Amino acid sequence: MTLGYENIIVAEDLDLTISQGDYLAIVGKNGSGKSTLMKTILGLVQPLKGQVILGEGFSRRDMGYLPQVFAVQKDFPASVEEIVRSGFLSSLGKRFFYTGEMKEEADNNMELLGLEDLKKACYRDLSGGQQQRVLLARALCATRKMLLVDEPVAGLDPEAQFEMYGILHHLNHNKDVTIVMVSHDLEAVDKYADHVLSMGEEITYR
Repeated sequence: MTLGYENIIVAEDLDLTISQGDYLAIVGKNGSGKSTLMKTILGLVQPLKGQVILGEGFSRRDMGYLPQVFAVQKDFPASVEEIVRSGFLSSLGKRFFYTGEMKEEADNNMELLGLEDLKKACYRDLSGGQQQRVLLARALCATRKMLLVDEPVAGLDPEAQFEMYGILHHLNHNKDVTIVMVSHDLEAVDKYADHVLSMGEEITYR
């Protein structure tokens, strides 16, 4: 598969398989195509050549996405509960209101991520680590099968970084959630990832 924008190639000869329960880390220098690959998997960008083949019974609705911090409006004036529940928006169809089941699952995800006491708090008043947990809870409302996370600890203090990695590890090993993570943190990659895709002039996968 060849990745790029407007016929400008950023990565080519890319061939890999992601299986259920994998923890895949994508590493490489800036501009090597890491985030482009993430967006291509999500269907936000089309490959210049080749295709992303989804497994039987799996669709892009089964993917949850946690974007880079700078891509998120950090001063959004909404409550934690409202943002977490918004993960179900693509599933509402013609309905105008969240179902009781959706609300219960949102509550469960907030509890899983230690946000139950902050559900009425304003998102913009939270710390960086708390905001990331809110966005992760929202992504879990979109899916429990596969999470794509782009530099999930960027800008967080060491304690919040440790917490975020612990949550992702728990979701992967205890909830069988497939994790695809773009990261510059090679120490964390060595500790947590089952597979590593290194992008650059030479692409390697192990």
